[in-house]
Amino acid sequence: MALIEPGKKAPAFSLKDQDGKTHRLTDYAGQHVVLFFYPKDDTSGCTKEACGFRDALPHFTTNEAAVLGISILDEKSKAKFASKHDLNYPLLADVDHEVAEKYGVWQKRSLYGRSFMGIARTTYLIAPDGKIAKRWDKVKVDDHASDVLDAIRACS
Repeated sequence: MALIEPGKKAPAFSLKDQDGKTHRLTDYAGQHVVLFFYPKDDTSGCTKEACGFRDALPHFTTNEAAVLGISILDEKSKAKFASKHDLNYPLLADVDHEVAEKYGVWQKRSLYGRSFMGIARTTYLIAPDGKIAKRWDKVKVDDHASDVLDAIRACS
């Protein structure tokens, strides 16, 4: 599937977090939702991105925005990653990459001349009405959390 364009309805999902709790998009109706897709738990870029959201979380909370990270590794991996880096928001396990496919981020990737399917680092900002407000493709992790926060403030 293709990436979802701003203005379109965000696809529904139901995934478990690092503590085994189920999260549904409908649980966050009426508030902004930051949905950041990242390739793999506990790698350098993903850790930097996740820690950026962790450090900025009080500002997201003040602006009534939920932060959710999604990758294809399982709940156990998420629990280890969250514990190691004090990540204080839900990390969702999309083991069968069904949600990644719905959001268009399950893509052909290449690394060191090898091709494979994986998550393209992408962030969606979902507005309180359930529609995509903004999308960041090929995310550069430096200052990404503050860019997303700025977009939330601009929407409010």
